[in-house]
Amino acid sequence: MPPAEASLTPAVRPGSLQAWAYAMRLKSLLIAFSPVMVGTAFAWAVRGLFDAGVAALALVAALLLQVVTNLQNDVGYTERGAERGDRTGLPRATAQGWLTATAVKRAIVASIAVAWVVALPLMLRGGWPIVLTSTSSTLAAWAYMGGPRPIAYSPFGELTVFIFFGLVAVGGTYYVQAGHLDAAAWMAGSAIGLLAAAVLLVNNYRDRTHDKGAGRHTLAIVLSIDGALRLYAALLAAPFVLALLLAWRYESAWLALPLLAAPKAMRLARDLRRSPPGIALIGILFRTVMLEVAYGGLLAVGALVHGWR
Repeated sequence: MPPAEASLTPAVRPGSLQAWAYAMRLKSLLIAFSPVMVGTAFAWAVRGLFDAGVAALALVAALLLQVVTNLQNDVGYTERGAERGDRTGLPRATAQGWLTATAVKRAIVASIAVAWVVALPLMLRGGWPIVLTSTSSTLAAWAYMGGPRPIAYSPFGELTVFIFFGLVAVGGTYYVQAGHLDAAAWMAGSAIGLLAAAVLLVNNYRDRTHDKGAGRHTLAIVLSIDGALRLYAALLAAPFVLALLLAWRYESAWLALPLLAAPKAMRLARDLRRSPPGIALIGILFRTVMLEVAYGGLLAVGALVHGWR
């Protein structure tokens, strides 16, 4: 998922670190950080189990798979001719000629290889469930814009993000620490996944005119404009309901700490409905990313205080 930056095309030297930074979409890596943070915090809070090395490996593996997704998006859109001049958003490095498709594909393979090396101790520790989550996450990262029928061309992008950036990422992190799953992992994973899906939805809502012309059928296109706005509001609201359910389930007001971010979510839902199309939506996209980070941080802090008490 791309970060929110201006669509003005900068002067970038081909093959430079700046070109790779554009291709990897560095700001979007925040989305990979939140699930690991939350899953680790809940494993300690609920089961009293924490291994710093395991947490570090899980974070690195998650970041690498996010890099794979971003690189695959960059080269995949370019090769399919889907990158046109009327898109609002960060330029794609391959479309601009800053990186060759061959170089990016090699980087994808290298990133996957390193991610699996990093994840190997986790798979040995967690057994077949972690092998399954690692394999499915890798395939999803590639298939989002790879293969004959990319997920990015379908209405299932938000569902995929909900599953892999929420349930799988939080649940996998929790499992590799605790050895099994609890209701806390599913509820926290659902909350983070819903916010990650909201990030993708607002991104696709911003680009719906461009994407329709490129032959994509994203959820933002399939739904009416009002339907997309309603779904965005629901994706922002539901995590706060889940925070209340977590607080009730574990009898701890600390788990309701994410409610401090609820006013930000309400303003985002209002501002998206009022915003004109185009570049004005870039700020809303980045604010949605930061809402997920804030929510995840507050939920993790609440879990840690709950466990400490």
